[in-house]
Amino acid sequence: MRTLFRLSRVILGAAVLAAAGCSSPWAENLSFSPPTTTPFRPPAFTITPTPAATETSQVTPTPEIPTLWVDPGLPETFRDGLGKPVGWNQISSAEQARVRVSPGDQGVISRWVYALAAPFPTVVENVPFQELQQAWRGKTTAVFQNSPLLMTESTRTMLTALWGEPAPERVKVVSKTQLQERAWSTQPSWAVVAFDQLNPRWKVLALDGLSPLAEDFEIEAYPLVVPISLTGEHPEGITYPETNRDPDRMTSLVMTGVTALVRATAYTMEQQGLTYPARDIKGVLRKADFTHISNEVPFVQGCPYPNPSQKGLVFCSDPRYIELLEFVGTDLVELTGDHFGDWGPQAMLDTLALYQERGWPYYGGGANLSDARKPVKIKHNGNWIAFVGCNAKGGGYATAAPGYPGAAACDFDFLTSQIRSLRQEGYLVIATFQHFEYYTYQAQRPQIRDARRVAEAGAVIVQGSQAHQPQAFEFAQGAFIHHGLGNLFFDQIYEIPPNTATAFIDRHIFYQGNHLSTELIPIRFVDFARSRLMGPGERQELLDRVFQASGW
Repeated sequence: MRTLFRLSRVILGAAVLAAAGCSSPWAENLSFSPPTTTPFRPPAFTITPTPAATETSQVTPTPEIPTLWVDPGLPETFRDGLGKPVGWNQISSAEQARVRVSPGDQGVISRWVYALAAPFPTVVENVPFQELQQAWRGKTTAVFQNSPLLMTESTRTMLTALWGEPAPERVKVVSKTQLQERAWSTQPSWAVVAFDQLNPRWKVLALDGLSPLAEDFEIEAYPLVVPISLTGEHPEGITYPETNRDPDRMTSLVMTGVTALVRATAYTMEQQGLTYPARDIKGVLRKADFTHISNEVPFVQGCPYPNPSQKGLVFCSDPRYIELLEFVGTDLVELTGDHFGDWGPQAMLDTLALYQERGWPYYGGGANLSDARKPVKIKHNGNWIAFVGCNAKGGGYATAAPGYPGAAACDFDFLTSQIRSLRQEGYLVIATFQHFEYYTYQAQRPQIRDARRVAEAGAVIVQGSQAHQPQAFEFAQGAFIHHGLGNLFFDQIYEIPPNTATAFIDRHIFYQGNHLSTELIPIRFVDFARSRLMGPGERQELLDRVFQASGW
């Protein structure tokens, strides 16, 4: 390219000289410089190679957050106990949720137990289940008449899933905090309450003879159970309460009144057999997890053969009679009674040895004052229960001293301090008295004063173990107080009829560390030794009398 450019320049120069002539004066000195040029360079290009084609392209999708919907009408305790899997999101739309938890029988994961309940001073014991369903639908029934059924919003939601929409004029929704107050203020009154929400101010009514308080309860047979279901996929890691009535969290205790295996009771035992007095009531006593016996009388080797007409009040029992206490399933013994010291210190020590041989703890009396004041502590199914007791008469009835056996006299400063301490340890405290005997259904002022004092200290159950006839109830400071149960095994059937011919066995239920319910079991003596469970008419008569004496 440069050679061509130089040749062009020579030809052009020759042409100029020819045109101007050959002798131009300035031509000899002419110097020619070519124009400055920039060398040519090809443009620079950046070439990006095309990637080799692949069979498939990998695309990472945005992960889907799994969703859970929980029916807001489910019981609060169920919702509180529901643990959703890690990474799951609880949403408010049932339609958009992958997993739904609600009342229903498709994919059952839990069964929620309910109770038909009424204020404690209610005479009715059992209701046909069909009547409850009829009342739900707005019909008049023999038991409910036209009275409303009270319940919380959650309970209404659950039962609606089971039975359909209720009659609005019969089913009344009341807040959880006001439900019991509303029921007590308008008696007769009826409510449906979740089992775990019961308390002793409710009386639980059986349905077709089935009670959720029974030790032999079968959830499949009981009619007032609502299933809770999980629909959709079943995610790993989800947790939930399977029921609100877990038998592994429940404890049953029966408390009894006076036992004195003497006089005509002992004579009948000699004639009919040592276990004869409990022939008709053994089931009630033996089914309970714990059975309390308040035995007032010492077992004495060489105790005289029983005399039904004995006039004196110095008592002893043949050691063979302890078979009756074994037969009824005794678990602990109260020793606050007036007659524990009737045969002196050795008889008391020998009696304590019999209890110790059988593994029966005792309280309210003992080998000395310290032993007599020692509480009995029970831990069962997560329920911690402590028993304390004393003899309110004192004097010769309560002989326990630093070096002497007997019943413990009531020292209320000590007793109330002991109750507070036990409550701080986590125990539910049961306080029992041997008080003065009053042959009245009404509780008397000294009984009321002392019972309320220990209730204020924190006792959850207060019992008068001295009474030879049934006496009144009350609720005070959150405690259930029964001022007198009557006799369990004693020969007073004809002493003050009909008062001394009847009695109560109290059956207490504890659940998840709370006193859940008390069931009254009335009995009637048929002779000097044996009692039986009352029939419906007899129960109503006795309950009417005692509830009236209680001011209810």
